Amino acid sequence: MSDDDFLSVEANDCPMSSCAAPAGSPCRTGRGKAAAQYHTARFRLVPRLAKALSVPVPPLRRPGSAWVELPRPATAAATAGHVRIGYARASTARQSLDTQADSLRAVGVTRIFAEKVSTRALTRPELDKAVALAREIRASGAAVTIVVHEHKRLGRGIELAALAEQLRADGIGLEFLTGELQGSHDPSGVMFTVLAALSGMEREYIRDRTLEGHESARARGKSIGGAAVTDEAMLAAALHLRAQELSLRDIASRLVIATGKKKGQRPSPATVMRMLREHDEKTTAASVVA
Repeated sequence: MSDDDFLSVEANDCPMSSCAAPAGSPCRTGRGKAAAQYHTARFRLVPRLAKALSVPVPPLRRPGSAWVELPRPATAAATAGHVRIGYARASTARQSLDTQADSLRAVGVTRIFAEKVSTRALTRPELDKAVALAREIRASGAAVTIVVHEHKRLGRGIELAALAEQLRADGIGLEFLTGELQGSHDPSGVMFTVLAALSGMEREYIRDRTLEGHESARARGKSIGGAAVTDEAMLAAALHLRAQELSLRDIASRLVIATGKKKGQRPSPATVMRMLREHDEKTTAASVVA
């Protein structure tokens, strides 16, 4: 059947006198009717193509039906890229953040979270915002790296280890522009592992020195220690939150100290990490004995 014959039959079968589809639409025939099959001028010029690439028109495009604009196919998502988020911190209000900010901008980082707060502070709002944004972007499929002038700007010892553990769990990388840990570090890379190991050694060292001090104090008849920050209720809540795969920082933000001078405050991520680790060690030891 020739193309002219096809159009002739189509015109006789279609009860519509005209088609409201825009001129050139693949569902509109050359005589202004709703076609039974999608077609283009190129298909009509090459009959074999018209037969091989025959695509039925959907019900809304059938001959005799009113033409309406159908939803357009969703555009393909942009290829996930690599996002770098900057963080700068000064310990006191008198210290300037200019050097850190300049070094971050020099390497192309434009989104920078900055604050003046000591590492001893219970919360660092701008750091929390940076991590939250990084987590949100990572969830969309893009690679994310938090860029800092020096690792000490994030914290020291256990605090830095706790943050590194959180970032590794979220798949977020770290980049330090200067200092002993200078370089870009993948969340599954060696730096995170080494950092955790060094932090563990530091914790053991602090623990041993603390125990030695306690023994020495007891030998002199002195009472040691103050009100405990953690308790069984806090441990139970922390275990429940960990089971929901929350990070240490998120768990700490949901807990409240019930007794002592810090009553009403929130424990640090390091305190939560220590409490959970001691619980895990006790549980493992008990299972081995059993």
